[in-house]
Amino acid sequence: MDTKNLVLRTKFMDRLCHWTMVACFFLVALSGISWFFPSLNWLGYVLGPPQMARLLHPFLGITVFVLLMCMCVRFVHHNLFVRTDITWFRHIVDVLMNKHGAKLQIGKYNAGQKILFWGIMSLISLLLVSGFMIWRAYFAMYFPIPVLRLALLAHSVAGLGLILLVVGHIYMGIWVRGSIGGMVTGYVSRAWARQHHDRWYEEEVLPAETSSAKRPH
Repeated sequence: MDTKNLVLRTKFMDRLCHWTMVACFFLVALSGISWFFPSLNWLGYVLGPPQMARLLHPFLGITVFVLLMCMCVRFVHHNLFVRTDITWFRHIVDVLMNKHGAKLQIGKYNAGQKILFWGIMSLISLLLVSGFMIWRAYFAMYFPIPVLRLALLAHSVAGLGLILLVVGHIYMGIWVRGSIGGMVTGYVSRAWARQHHDRWYEEEVLPAETSSAKRPH
């Protein structure tokens, strides 16, 4: 690949972690929906017969949590809110209309992506805790029935909420052309970087390239 006019946005291990998590989440989400909506019980067969689906669902859920925590450690410093995020909120209409007139001083992730990040991390944590509580094979017997009912309700609501956030994440990836390609190949064009993440390009990409160019070869 000719990377002369491209910028590395996402490293290979981060992409591998992301897409592995996507595959696991897809299976967990479909099986979970099949139990929440009886008319969609056929979705559960992505994990095999009902008994097999109930066996695999919690283990895949733990896998999703672990992978998301790995991504959290990798990306959390880029998802801390900063003063310049206010500019993004002030131009939210232009952002939604895909207009890019003013410089929005956006870092590696914009304010909307940061909200999504923290929402996903919060819900997956709630899913883990509630999931352990209602896991009949190992932990459910240690909790009274009223607590299990609340945990089941929390697990269901958090699961649906997480699915909606992921749908929003996919929508934003499609809406902003070049985003999905950047997560597949790891690279985005310089024009894309300057347009959508101008502060990241100016403060991190350019200095890194300048430093690399000065090193003896």
